[in-house]
Amino acid sequence: MYKLVSKIIVFVLLISCSVSKEKKIDEYVFKRKKEKTQYINSYNKSLQLWKVPYKEEYVATSFGKAHIIISGPKDAKPLLLLHGMDASSTMWFPNSAALSKNHRVYAVDFLLEAGKSEFKGNSLSTDEIVNWYTQIFNYYKFKNFDIIGASRGGWIATLLTIQKNSKIDKLVLISPAQTFNNVDQKGKASSALFLKFFPNKKKLKKTLSAFSYYPDKINPVYKKQFYLANKYSKSNASILQMQPFSDEELKMITIPVLVLIGDHDVINSEKSLLRANEFLSNDKTEIIKNAGHFLSMDQSKDVNEIIVDFLK
Repeated sequence: MYKLVSKIIVFVLLISCSVSKEKKIDEYVFKRKKEKTQYINSYNKSLQLWKVPYKEEYVATSFGKAHIIISGPKDAKPLLLLHGMDASSTMWFPNSAALSKNHRVYAVDFLLEAGKSEFKGNSLSTDEIVNWYTQIFNYYKFKNFDIIGASRGGWIATLLTIQKNSKIDKLVLISPAQTFNNVDQKGKASSALFLKFFPNKKKLKKTLSAFSYYPDKINPVYKKQFYLANKYSKSNASILQMQPFSDEELKMITIPVLVLIGDHDVINSEKSLLRANEFLSNDKTEIIKNAGHFLSMDQSKDVNEIIVDFLK
């Protein structure tokens, strides 16, 4: 699977280099202004699905601008939200109200993916990704905060947690990708790769059916944004850095950790929870019924209640 991903990414990156220079814009994720505009318009429509008041901020970093959606009481404890691959921060619309009730929520668009953050470099190493988030934490002067990561965001959240000077109090992992084990059902999960590299509506439907237990119930506004993210944004090689954390790295995590997966998840299985239980010293794991990899959408009410209770 790793070799297949590598070959496909190299192929797509070579194709992207052949686009005529006159049509390019100087950004990492989007190469054409028209396509970026179409995506951002779709992003803004999805953001209207948030059920609580919010504001958008840009934070200047040495790697580019970080776009952050902020909601919740100003004096509440910070809660960082890290989205899944190509999902952007708008994916939290079913969870925003519940999570913002007792926390000051900061939903960050990942710099190397479709969203409103802007990166003008070539790529980022793992250390540079940590550095980028650290600059955001320093800007807001976070002392202690909680963090929730979904899918790829779960892997990044775990990476941030094992850093020597981490200020994270509690960690929530929603079907984290490549965190405890490799992808469980590689055949079904590969539909996302084909959607990314050869996007069309048929592949979108197949991907959503593989990753969601209720694909037809996904809001069509958000569904369109997710499709445009796969259609227009550049494929980045950072997913090749995502390998399951070692036993020693997981043992470094002593803070409370909540791990949630769906009973129809193509990325994780009970094996992931068993490994979490074996090497995390203070964890709680749970399988959400009638939920796929997109469990925060499939069963948002149950997921919200479990997370809110854990973060008390």
